[in-house]
Amino acid sequence: MTIIEPHIHMYSRTTDDYQAMYRAGIRACLEPSFWLGANRRYAGTFFDYFRLILDFETVRARRFGIDHFCAISVNPKEAEDTKLVDEVIAGIGPYLDHPRCVAMGEIGFNNTTPNEEKAFVRQFHIAMARAMPVIVHLPHVEKLKGARRTVEILKAEGINSDLVVLDHNTEETIELSLNAGCYAGMTVYPISKLTPERVSNMIRRCGSRRIIVNGSADWGISDPLSLVKVVDFMKKDGHGEAAIRDLVFNNAMTFYGQSSKWKPELDFEPIDPKQFQR
Repeated sequence: MTIIEPHIHMYSRTTDDYQAMYRAGIRACLEPSFWLGANRRYAGTFFDYFRLILDFETVRARRFGIDHFCAISVNPKEAEDTKLVDEVIAGIGPYLDHPRCVAMGEIGFNNTTPNEEKAFVRQFHIAMARAMPVIVHLPHVEKLKGARRTVEILKAEGINSDLVVLDHNTEETIELSLNAGCYAGMTVYPISKLTPERVSNMIRRCGSRRIIVNGSADWGISDPLSLVKVVDFMKKDGHGEAAIRDLVFNNAMTFYGQSSKWKPELDFEPIDPKQFQR
């Protein structure tokens, strides 16, 4: 089964991970902007990072047979430095226009603070003005409270729910996200977040429509093959191929396909490593 990894932070992964992903059937991925482990102090460091994932990471992924796209934003984890947020947002336009940028994200909440909300709303308006898909980060702490506030904001600001995925859902938020008319993201980690079994149970309860499963795979204990494990578990747990394909291919294609720049190539071969240029 061909798989799209719709939310993964390959900046933090190795070339071995790309090779394993390709062998497992992953042929395209989307990398949202995220926190690098320490808060940045200058707008230029954001812009350098955007260039890295838009340009170099796309080249690196292609060497291993995977078509790589991005989402660009100020992540909510760095929204408390309001002066820096202002500077980054003022200069973010060229990176959103980049041919590899198909969405804005992640935006949303980390601790559901007023400064996070301000950055969220400003970036949401930029995305809607460009008719861009948006990846919204639901908080990991007090998730239901943050999800409810997220939905309130989106409705108040004139949500186009087709263009929004509310990501990192759990059992307590999934129906709220779907009832808001948005796409709903589920993140699978070996220890934290969801397991393949929990995903299977949630799909049995809610169906597969407008749900997108991802591995995220950042600096922590995570797995770039999470989606492969979801596929294997759901097959054994009695789900049909159509529902599984929705979760790991069709729904991501539909969501990101709202961007004219999302045209993944799913059939090119990895390059012989001996031909790599530094």
